[in-house]
Amino acid sequence: MTDTAPRHALYTVEQVRALDRRAIEVLGIPGFELMRRAAAAALASLRRHWPQARRIAVWCGPGNNGGDGYLLGALAKEAGYQVELVALSGQASGDALQARTAFEFAGGRVHRFDPTVPWPDADVHVDALYGSGLNRAPEAPVADLIQRINACGKPVLALDVPSGLNADLGTCPGVAVRAAVTVCFIAAKRGLHTGVAADHVGRLELDTLQLPASLWQDQPHDAELLRAIHLPPRPRVAHKGDNGHLLVIGGERGMAGAIRLCGEAALRSGAGLVSVATHDIHVPALNAGRPELMAHGVNGPQALAPLIDRADVLAVGPGLGQGAWGHALWLTALDSDRPLVLDADGLNLLAREPRRFERAAVLTPHPGEAARLLGVEIAAVQADRFAAARELARRHGAVVVLKGAGSLIAHPDGRLAVCPWGNPGMAAAGMGDVLAGVIAALLAQGTTAWEAACLGVGLHARAGDAAAAEAGERGLLAGDLFAPLRRLGNGLDHA
Repeated sequence: MTDTAPRHALYTVEQVRALDRRAIEVLGIPGFELMRRAAAAALASLRRHWPQARRIAVWCGPGNNGGDGYLLGALAKEAGYQVELVALSGQASGDALQARTAFEFAGGRVHRFDPTVPWPDADVHVDALYGSGLNRAPEAPVADLIQRINACGKPVLALDVPSGLNADLGTCPGVAVRAAVTVCFIAAKRGLHTGVAADHVGRLELDTLQLPASLWQDQPHDAELLRAIHLPPRPRVAHKGDNGHLLVIGGERGMAGAIRLCGEAALRSGAGLVSVATHDIHVPALNAGRPELMAHGVNGPQALAPLIDRADVLAVGPGLGQGAWGHALWLTALDSDRPLVLDADGLNLLAREPRRFERAAVLTPHPGEAARLLGVEIAAVQADRFAAARELARRHGAVVVLKGAGSLIAHPDGRLAVCPWGNPGMAAAGMGDVLAGVIAALLAQGTTAWEAACLGVGLHARAGDAAAAEAGERGLLAGDLFAPLRRLGNGLDHA
């Protein structure tokens, strides 16, 4: 059987190179044959996405990514395309040199890159410059070439990895190609699914090059993509007590919105009972706006303790503040034995007073909060989101959701999952409060912390995509997720 790679598995660049070597050395598939299959996959992708294209410009680097480009050029010429192929240098060796020879044998002419030569007139540009072989900023004049490709106004097909993008980390140390489509070969590279990669990969495809399933057997991978999982139906005899009692703690003066969003998201995600511990002044508004929430005014730990005793799970932090009131409630919640979700100021207080959890706990930091928890700059978190998420999980003994484009979920044991859904419209106030409520509701319904985080992040992101599909991304509100959250939780919407 072929083409049965673990398609939700994500690999580091070195792990993919090990698979490539295994295909050549153990399975006996020549490197040139793998290159030919990659070129055929790229041409098939080009035809699918731009069926009217007749002229292509292929930009080839000196390595094997350039070899893929040479063979794509040869196949395209045989298929009747007009191909202008530009090489960064006259140097090529090994399989790449054989590929260049094949292009020339097919009647192609290799043009040496010259920034003074007129720009190719093409319907589609093909990036075969560096692929995953570059982990530093491209230097001039290649950096100028990439900027010109990005600005030319024509779509770009990237082979394996958009050149300039770090395929391990999802970062761009300099300029990088902005592709409309990226066709990835053999296995999915983890960095293409998080961070700034979202602005560079375009539509991401994976082609396993017809390799047999035995290639991936017993071979390690680094992370996994979340899958769209539907929650099981409830027993017909279920009652509200079977679905968990969640206590949401937060809402400093002027922050009633955060606590309501969290609580209402928990209700829409299936929690049987949701209580809210907040300032007295917010109770009338909560009762009027969402009477299904059981709102309690608390002025300190003594008032909070009996509410904790009745709850199964705690969600701590939305609108909590870092003053004396919020700090006292935070301490009381963390000193209890209840499973919990920590968000917002719950995390900022944890940065000031670190602790390791011995019970089920989920932390949901954005990069700024993660930086405070780690004692580093935000740039350091974003420079290696995988390492940051794993270190936070290890340090605190908790499941960690590092939010952002391609949110990461890390387990203390090293497991890591990546969310493939979500959109820029979700970069809006209140979205984190909703996510905390979703995860806490799932935790209250009996899932493990890992399951609650993975399911919750997926439901939240898919709900955001469903809401954006209705009226666009700009102007999306956190509350717009409630209706699709309910549909998705009941398996009625496959967004």
